[in-house]
Amino acid sequence: MSQLSQLQPNLLWQLFEKICSIPHPSKHEQKISAWIQSWATEQGLSVKEDKVGNLFIKKPATAGMENRPGVILQAHMDMVPQKNAETQHDFLTDPIQPYIVTEADGDWVTAKDTTLGADNGIGLCSALAVLASDDIAHGPLEVLVTIDEEAGMTGAFGLEAGWLDGDILINTDSEQEGEVYMGCAGGIDGQATFALAFEDVASGAQSFNLSISGLKGGHSGVDIHTGRANANKLLVRFLLMASEQFGIRLTELNGGSLRNAIPREADASFVIAAEQVDDFKAALATYLKTIQTNLGSIETDIDMLLISPETFDQQWTEQSQNSILKALNACPNGVMRMSDDIEGIVESSLNLGVMRTKGNKFVAMTLIRSLHDDGRLETQTTVQSVFELAGANIEFSGAYPGWKPDTSSAVMKTVRDTYHQLFDKTPEIMVIHAGLECGLFKTAYPHWDMVSFGPTIKFPHSPDEKVNIATVEQYWQLLVAVLKNI
Repeated sequence: MSQLSQLQPNLLWQLFEKICSIPHPSKHEQKISAWIQSWATEQGLSVKEDKVGNLFIKKPATAGMENRPGVILQAHMDMVPQKNAETQHDFLTDPIQPYIVTEADGDWVTAKDTTLGADNGIGLCSALAVLASDDIAHGPLEVLVTIDEEAGMTGAFGLEAGWLDGDILINTDSEQEGEVYMGCAGGIDGQATFALAFEDVASGAQSFNLSISGLKGGHSGVDIHTGRANANKLLVRFLLMASEQFGIRLTELNGGSLRNAIPREADASFVIAAEQVDDFKAALATYLKTIQTNLGSIETDIDMLLISPETFDQQWTEQSQNSILKALNACPNGVMRMSDDIEGIVESSLNLGVMRTKGNKFVAMTLIRSLHDDGRLETQTTVQSVFELAGANIEFSGAYPGWKPDTSSAVMKTVRDTYHQLFDKTPEIMVIHAGLECGLFKTAYPHWDMVSFGPTIKFPHSPDEKVNIATVEQYWQLLVAVLKNI
């Protein structure tokens, strides 16, 4: 842990070290919330908590800057809990273990076999570092720390008017240095539920478990256009072929872990007639070689493992199996459409993030994102049609709006000009294909002028997550200068 304490800006990294030691996965933020409140009180700052668990911390303006516009620094306190299947880590009790790695493109902080939580831990710690510093010039300052951003945006949904006084909000949840965001995608969760029917396994059938692993995964918004494969889709494609050619019968099917993370692993248990086993194994070897070849430039470590577990005595009926496999195979996944207005930006996408066997039911979970409500609706109705045709019940929930760009934003101009003054280049003004909380904030505070920027974070929502050290210092320089210039 001492490695990080030597980095600059020193106070930010010390705070990040601390929050890595406090478990804070989505839906379980009690420990980090209690620590933040205690820390703020020790700093002599006013801190409040609303009924959903958001925190509000206030700091008076620097002398002589009392009449400047009030600024709100905003971050979320939760992190995505992701690890590889073989990793032993309890996100409710075990600390994240960060360390520094040197690569061809610079020095990075990453974590041992888990997500790092730089999303949005670096942003959170930058806000706390501003609060704790006595040499940063700023007007009236507030910090808003929301809960559960990654798993439902509960904090943003629950934000009530009247808690905050500022007129300008700086969101710290962006993940590419040199890009400043003025808009983001909205989204909606979908859950399709199938009723499962079972029957006795035929006499003499052999039992197997097949898993696919080694995929990179990643953020279902930020990384959806990168060509990273979806473990659920790859496994289902093979199982459907094996069902038709070799008569395999499933007993269980699971994959992915979060609807907003591209699935890295999936597995299925099944039975097969003994005389078909050799041909099945040959087909599996061919399929693995095919996807390794076709996806190898991006997915360098794909593997499929076949083992023989204990004997199964119940299998899915043919009707249940056909309906589920064909629906999953037909379900769209990945980029649906690129934006016509903003070059290189995804307009609409879909992630088939989770599939689970739950007793006598099978559940598939998706996350749809779009810059436009109509694009979201188009993808939503497509997914709905696929699963309803297959006999599933599908429900959509948690819809959140996108953040519509404001081309006349004063704070955007301040950030752009400040960036140019500091680094002698102009940042890219962007719209991000991910769900920032800014769109929801407009419900309670429609007058807010908002902007989002941050350091470079690669592969959030996966165990490959890493944050570039040099860009954290650049981000800090920009944040401090912007506060002074507003």
